[in-house]
Parts: sequence; structure tokens; C-alpha cells
Amino acid sequence: MLIGEIFTARVETLVAGGMGMCRLRGRTVFAPSAAPGDVIAGRIRDLRRDWALAEILEILEPSPGRTGPRCPKYGPCGGCSWQHLTYPTQLAEKRNILRDALVRIGGFSPPQEPAIHPSPPYEYRNRVQFHRSPKGGIGFKAKASGNIIPLLDCPVADPGIRQALREKRIIPPPEKNRFTVYAWRDTFLSEAGPARGKVRLLDRELLLDAGVFFQSNGPLLEQVISIVKEKAEAADAEKKAADVYCGVGTFGAFLKDRFPRLDAVEENKTALILARENVPGGEVQPWAVSADSWAKAQPDPMPYGFVIVDPPRQGLSPFVRTRLAQSGPPLLAYLSCDPASFARDAAGLVKGGYSLEDLHIFDFYPQTPHLEILGFFFSDF
Repeated sequence: MLIGEIFTARVETLVAGGMGMCRLRGRTVFAPSAAPGDVIAGRIRDLRRDWALAEILEILEPSPGRTGPRCPKYGPCGGCSWQHLTYPTQLAEKRNILRDALVRIGGFSPPQEPAIHPSPPYEYRNRVQFHRSPKGGIGFKAKASGNIIPLLDCPVADPGIRQALREKRIIPPPEKNRFTVYAWRDTFLSEAGPARGKVRLLDRELLLDAGVFFQSNGPLLEQVISIVKEKAEAADAEKKAADVYCGVGTFGAFLKDRFPRLDAVEENKTALILARENVPGGEVQPWAVSADSWAKAQPDPMPYGFVIVDPPRQGLSPFVRTRLAQSGPPLLAYLSCDPASFARDAAGLVKGGYSLEDLHIFDFYPQTPHLEILGFFFSDF
């Protein structure tokens, strides 16, 4: 195999990151913008020891999972990479991506197929990050460069954001080239102002800040909260609970009434200020520390009946993973945005004595390969 070599192959599946995978003379070849089942004519662009990267020259036989993209900017724009796939195909491939990560990285298969929670394929995204265009206006970064693609619309954005784009009402703050807008129902927030406001989730109102991370798919977030609340009913209500990586207190706001005390752990001080507004009460103990510092401060065994962790993409640190595996709560909920780190952490928890008994995929980001995973781990600690 040589760089520049032209080949023909059938795409077997899609992998984490969204590219298609095929095989050429025993070597794995990845190609962007592929669909499972495509027969492609491709050209090798890059060679590594165990794999190669290719570009598609022609689709000789299109997959039945292919469709036409809805957005005229699709392709050059770096926002979406799966608009060429039908929505059922996207869901099926996300299940395959999680299954592959659990087997290949975690070394085990889940006891049951994960439940998949779909989203409206378009107009779902409540939180959008824009970039200032050097020529004026705003846009998204291009897929293959740092250039900014100007936008007057975005079909995956919340209807409130789409309308504001069309009316050119989204203005960058003067001091920032990158800024965030949040919109859902009657709430519209922007780092250009007003940045703070309340949004209703189920039966609660939460205070948000456009500059602080918050989940981008409101309807699915409500589903996640409902399932977490339902599962928490099985936990020991005489023991306290912990919301680790709590952000603005989304889960804590719905858990605090179930337990005698709730520890809210968040290193980002701005997020924790919002969490104290969203999860008030003397029974709530804020921890303005890292998850590692929180774990180091815990006795053995940890004094919790229920813990939920919602770490960033890199997942749990080795120390936190080990402490939870050795002496964590009888019921642990884990929300993850990365199949690889989830599989690695799940393997450590299972090795420590937990069993993964309930697994969910939430499609927070249609038209992209990203997925949210919610797993419930049980133990007899």
C-alpha cells in the first residue's frame, strides 16, 4: 500500500469520530463522509503502521443508509459530519460504536443492548458556539482549516437561534472572537448579553449562564433527569448522595429532596456559584474542589447511598476510578460523552466489583457521531 494508491472497497461500518472503515489487503482504511455499505473508489492519503487514511473519489454503489444533506454548508462546515446518513442509520451506528468500545477497550460485553433515546434530527441544539468572521458576521469553523464559514442559518440549531441568525440579531461580544448562545422555549441567552437567565426543566427552574457549560439538548436532558431520579429511588435514602462534576447543579436540583444531604462537587467556581442558586438549602454541601480532591477526602467505604458522575470527555481520573471501584456507593450513575473513556472506566468499575446492569444511549447530537451514555453500576459494598 502506497500514498496515492487508488482502490475499491466496501465500507463495513462507522467508527468513533465518524469515519467509515474498510479493509484493503488486511489493513484497516478509514474514509470520511462514508456510509456503511458504500462501495467506494478511494485514494490513500496517509499511511500509519496499522492503518491508513483515504479520501473518497467516487461512490460506486451508494449505501441504503445514505441521504441528501439538509444544509447547503454541509461538507466544508465543521459543525456536522453525518448529514449524509439517514437518521435510523445514525442511531444504529452509534449503538455499534458503543458496543465496539466496550468490547475492544473495556474487554466485556454489556448484559443487554443499550436502550436508545432518539432526538428530533434537526432544530434540537439549544447551545451553540459561534466564531466571529474576519469579514464581519458570525459562523462556524471550517472542517479542514481554521477559516470561518459565515452563516445566516443552521438547521440543527434551536428555532430561536435560527430565527435570530436569519434576522442577524446574534452579535459577537466586542472582547471575544468565540462566544456561546443558548436558547430554549422562552429563554434566549448570549455571552453578548443578557448572559444569565432561567430555564425550566421538568418542574424546576435553573439559573444558567451562556458562558458556562450546559447540556445542548433540552428534551433529552429531561429524559436523562427522569431516569436518574427513578433509579435513585432504589438507593438507601438514609445515606447522603453526591453529584460529582455537578456543573450548575442540574442533577442535584432533582436529587436533593431524596437524600438527607447532597454533596455538590465542582471545580469550576462560576458553575458552582450557579449550582448554589439552583440547589439551595442547608442540606447541600458545596465542594469547590477537583473530583480527585473530593475522592481523597472520603473515608473508606465512601458514606454515600448514591453518586452520579458526569465527567468531561477524558472521563474519570485513575485515582477517582480506583476509589469508586474499591469503596464506592451501592448505586453509581455515570453520564459520559465519550465511548472510549466510558468503556475504560466501566472496565475498572466492573473489575472492582460493580455490575453494569442498565445502559442507555441518548442521541444529544444528531448529524454528528457524538453520543451521550448513561450507565448504572450496582455493587454490594
